[in-house]
Amino acid sequence: KMPPFSYINCAFQISDEEQGYDLDLFCIPKHYAADLERVYIPHGLILDRTERLAREIMKDMGGHHIVALCVLKGGYKFFADLLDYIKALNRNSDRSIPMTVDFIRLKSYQNDQSTGEIKVIGGDDLSTLTGKDIIDTGKTMKTLLELLKQYNPKMVKVASLLVKRTPRSVGYRPDFVGFEVPDKFVVGYALDYNEYFRDLNHICVISETGKEKYKA
Repeated sequence: KMPPFSYINCAFQISDEEQGYDLDLFCIPKHYAADLERVYIPHGLILDRTERLAREIMKDMGGHHIVALCVLKGGYKFFADLLDYIKALNRNSDRSIPMTVDFIRLKSYQNDQSTGEIKVIGGDDLSTLTGKDIIDTGKTMKTLLELLKQYNPKMVKVASLLVKRTPRSVGYRPDFVGFEVPDKFVVGYALDYNEYFRDLNHICVISETGKEKYKA
């Protein structure tokens, strides 16, 4: 039996048995109070893990000029916090990473299911590091990586806050992983359900009531 939390293969793994935390222990916007089951990953834990990823990226890529590519919309919070930690390391360590920033939008979900169609919007100068919020089946990221090949980058590294354990996975795994999580539909910290819940600080499990209320 897997313990509630473990650190395996450079990822913070959350077990299938982990139920998260009672909503009453955290500050949750009142308009979402009935739409969530539990807080799954508290905001403080997200930030601490993101800081560690920044250190790993600095160690792996220090000295290279990188284009940090944010995958919108769900990746913007993770991307912004990750870059803040990298910038802090640039100021306070012997190694630094020259960085430029670009953005791309991928859209593949409606309600809690992937549509199977991936729409790509934006991206002018695509080269190296990509930051994404969550890897589900991996199909979307594999499509993006094929797109990036057209720009002949020297290397491509992917950082993802979450990776799901799911039988639907195509086997793709990013280079830098925040948390490996069970196959639950989670929202918050810029992860959405039909554009709702992006304004939550914590990552939470959406309730059936919430799914029905915000169903497209």
